[in-house]
Parts: sequence; C-alpha cells; structure tokens
Amino acid sequence: MIESVGLVLHRRCGTDIEVLIGHMGGPYFAKKAEGGWTFPKGLIESGEEALAAAEREFAEELGAPAPAGETCDLGVIEANGKSIRLFARSGDFDAEVIQSNRFELEWPPKSGILQTFPELDRAAWVSLGDAARLLAKNQRLFVDRLRLAIN
Repeated sequence: MIESVGLVLHRRCGTDIEVLIGHMGGPYFAKKAEGGWTFPKGLIESGEEALAAAEREFAEELGAPAPAGETCDLGVIEANGKSIRLFARSGDFDAEVIQSNRFELEWPPKSGILQTFPELDRAAWVSLGDAARLLAKNQRLFVDRLRLAIN
C-alpha cells in the first residue's frame, strides 16, 4: 500500500482555530475550489521516519521548513489504495509566499507537450469549517481529529 505522510499546521485566531492548507497545482485542479485543497503531504521514502518525511514534504511543497514545535500524531486513514498519516503542530507560517516543488505532465493530454506545474499553487489559512469543505474528501476526517486533539 502507498504510504503518504503530512503535517497539519494550526494556529489560534482569536477563539477560532485555523489550519494551513494548499491548493493542488496543475490543470486538473485549476478551477476547483471544494475538494481541490490538501494538507502538505507526500510519499514516505524507504527507511524514512514518518515525522521526518512529513517535515520534508512540508518544506518541499511550501518552500520553507515547518516551524518547530510539539507534534501530535493524528493517525492514519486508508482511502483509494493509499494510507494517509498526518501529524499536527501549532505554529505560524507565511502563506502568501510559497515556493512549491514542481511536477511534469503531458498537457494537453496526448499532445506530446510536457509542461511543469507546482504541486501547490497557493496556500491559505482557513477555519476548521472551511477546511472541512475545501479539502479533498479523503482528508476531511483529519479536521475532526485535530479538533478533538487540541480541545
């Protein structure tokens, strides 16, 4: 089974909790709002510790290291032949300035033209309610898990 790991960065904004999410790059998600957002995450490499992989993926997808801090394991969800394990950490991050790694895709399909796209084309701090609406369906349960973990 493919194993994906990531980091859910959260902060308090008055009495509310906000999480940092990223909009998936590339042509398939260009006009998609609901379901087009993700927590920074990616595949764990052979022999890599899960938290170290989550921190590496955060840096690769946002262009800067995650802030240091106490980390909580939000567990695993299995969906679409993949296991997703996320960790939560309180901290702040400038969502306005991200530099995501890029991937290559033949676009338009069957054109023979390879184009590069950012894995995440933008990031935003959103409320837990907005995150539950915007995130890809296989990640929405982590919003509830975070809410339980920090209350």
